[in-house]
Amino acid sequence: MKYDNVLKGVFLSRPNRFIAKVNIQGVIETVHVKNTGRCKELLVNGAVVYLSESDNPLRKTKYDLIAVEKILEGGKRLLINMDSQIPNFVVCEFLENSGLFSNEAIIKREVTFENSRFDIFVEDGNKKAFIEVKGVTLEKEGLALFPDAPTERGVKHLRELIKAKKQGYETYVFFVIQMDNILKFSPNSKMHDEFSVALRQAYENGVNILAYNCKVTNDSIKINRKVSVIL
Repeated sequence: MKYDNVLKGVFLSRPNRFIAKVNIQGVIETVHVKNTGRCKELLVNGAVVYLSESDNPLRKTKYDLIAVEKILEGGKRLLINMDSQIPNFVVCEFLENSGLFSNEAIIKREVTFENSRFDIFVEDGNKKAFIEVKGVTLEKEGLALFPDAPTERGVKHLRELIKAKKQGYETYVFFVIQMDNILKFSPNSKMHDEFSVALRQAYENGVNILAYNCKVTNDSIKINRKVSVIL
């Protein structure tokens, strides 16, 4: 997935979940944050951020904040894509040549099952699969963690995936780690233990748990390699 018209800026503040103040070439702009999560460890004053410029003249904000550079110990920088809308797109791109399904598989987005709507539905001959996608932007000492805030919706999705599995569907939770050089993923039990328990229950009931890191640049993101899942 590639973005158009990407600029660099310096993060200043975040008045609310939806907007941020960013210095772009000496001009302070109000920009749209494409992630309503907390992201407190990422959006710190002075952080280098990347923005996609919109060509829609009717928008209230001209720019979308899509990525941020996180300073690690020793001064190394880790580029993290924080666009919460992008994981579904990159998973659909990935599935086309992933080997998980055949080349003839039909991929649909936003398909309802009972009381939930899952991100992706795949029909591959007699095989039918639901895939729920979760974007991951939190890392601690090389370990990717999800969630970064309590998610009752996430727990509900896991329980619905178990139901779908029992009804004969293949089911997947696909964690998209929106950064590179991460080799391990784990549920964030300190943030939301109920989600961690539900994820283990899903695994025990046959739901496939996948986690992949991504190749991230200032203007692109692509699924890279599978990482270990620690439940």
